[in-house]
Amino acid sequence: MRFASVGGVRVAQLAGTAVFLWACQGEPEPEPERSERVQTDVAATAAPREAAEPDGTVVTAPPDLMKQLRIAVVSEGELHEPLRVPGRVGIEEFRRLARIGATVTGRITHIDASVGQRVTRGQKLAVLNSTEFSDTQRAFLKALAQKQLHSVIVERARKLYESGVISEMEFQRRASELSQAETEYNAMADQLQVLGMSSESLALLEKTRVIQPLVPVVSSIDGIVMERHVSQGLVVQPADVLFVVADLSQLWIVAEVPEQQAEWARLGQQVEAEIPALSDRRVKGHLVYIAPTVDPETRTVTVRMEVANPDGSLKPEMLATMLISGKVSRLPMVPAEAVVRDGDRDAVFVPAGADRFRLVPVKLGKEVGGQRPVLSGLSAGDEVVTEGSFHLNNERLRRELEQ
Repeated sequence: MRFASVGGVRVAQLAGTAVFLWACQGEPEPEPERSERVQTDVAATAAPREAAEPDGTVVTAPPDLMKQLRIAVVSEGELHEPLRVPGRVGIEEFRRLARIGATVTGRITHIDASVGQRVTRGQKLAVLNSTEFSDTQRAFLKALAQKQLHSVIVERARKLYESGVISEMEFQRRASELSQAETEYNAMADQLQVLGMSSESLALLEKTRVIQPLVPVVSSIDGIVMERHVSQGLVVQPADVLFVVADLSQLWIVAEVPEQQAEWARLGQQVEAEIPALSDRRVKGHLVYIAPTVDPETRTVTVRMEVANPDGSLKPEMLATMLISGKVSRLPMVPAEAVVRDGDRDAVFVPAGADRFRLVPVKLGKEVGGQRPVLSGLSAGDEVVTEGSFHLNNERLRRELEQ
């Protein structure tokens, strides 16, 4: 087309030059009929050439290139259009997050864990010195002594009762006192265990009668220390959170689904999520929670998917895009290798003759299984070049540069 256009322009320029020279020499101007006839002839000559090469989108493939080309008919395929919902990665708060504090009032004497450290269930995180803990041990030892004393008294009373020295009522009274002492002993033992004393330490206390004022702060789960709110010498209370430990081997991805699409989400449904920070890597999981109500301000429904994180690559608060399966559409599909870039748009080549191919711009969806759904520009039944389109496009660009 461009050669034809250039040729047409040259003819017009030559005709104009001749007319100009003729006028300068004083010759009479050409007859209007002849001028119109010349322009008509030029246009008639240019028109077939323009039709033959329509604006550079048609390329003629040389024989060696024709051997590399494969042409196929566009067919329809099912496109599962996912609902894309922005979300973020979060910690599974119910079973995999522990806020750990002291069981008694005391002063921190030693810290054994720092943020980012991996810990196990029962591992010591810090140690505190507690007067309350010491007082409870004293109360336990007193209850132990009373239990042992009343055990001796009851044993003696049994012998006296059997000998007829004391009445049955007196024996029952002393047995009741032993029962009360045992109840007090058990209560104090339970209290020490609530305050963090292990069964082994309790048995050692009962055996040695040595009071231990130091109380360990231990992790209740396996995980990573996410937060530490304690320093050396700090006085802490039972209500204070000293450490936050999280198990990151399994995480949540939380998203807000518009209420119009909330019906697409189903409990237990298999879903995927794209993680931009991990080069849009997709992770799979299933929905474990769908909010029963719509947020009145955002008009969205909160959903949560659970994903495995064995390698720890997912981090809490990472951005994510949740992909929830939605409606199924039937659209024309073309192989991804059939698509070429023409500037800032996608295009394909369609046959326009025996060895001629036209570049047709198309609007495409994302690649699915090596196929690109055609949103506009082609219809099912159209023919496209499926192999060799890259080389065909290079041939087109080469000819454009030559022109």
